[in-house]
Amino acid sequence: MGKARVGILISGRGSNMAALIEASHASDCPYEVALVVSNVPDAAGLAYAAANGIPQFAASHKGMKRAEFDALVDGALRDAGVEYVALAGYMRLLSPAFVDRWAGRMVNIHPSLLPAYKGLDTHQRVLDAGETRHGATVHLVTAELDDGPILAQAEVPVLEGDDAEALARRVLIEEHKLYPQALAELIRR
Repeated sequence: MGKARVGILISGRGSNMAALIEASHASDCPYEVALVVSNVPDAAGLAYAAANGIPQFAASHKGMKRAEFDALVDGALRDAGVEYVALAGYMRLLSPAFVDRWAGRMVNIHPSLLPAYKGLDTHQRVLDAGETRHGATVHLVTAELDDGPILAQAEVPVLEGDDAEALARRVLIEEHKLYPQALAELIRR
């Protein structure tokens, strides 16, 4: 049996995408990256995908209705034979039809210990709340923002003197380990 084909959606530098690509090179990894999609045509992560020989699809969502753009993305994923979708810094809300189409086969990584701190600016919000721990969560994507069944979490301590940037760097290190493992485990089920 061949490896499962994964499509990765990005909007920026794609560091989690890069971690997924690197992990896919291992002989025991159950997936290969078939396509990288971006709603930002000049996203830095696209160059990394190209340098690794991975096809890309990029189109601006500006001026398009959400469902219309998502249908375009869905078509590109299907044309590439994608079986699973991984959101890796994809900064768009998804239409219900798109979420339904990929239900149970679409994952996201979020920089907090969900269900706490959904949305943006998680690192600063954790600091402002005086939390002693922070981390990252991989979850199945549902129609609710940063919701859905949790597949895996990684925790980091909040250290005295941390600012949002320092905390974000430590969380990102854990994200890069957690995401490939959680995706592989989902595919092996």
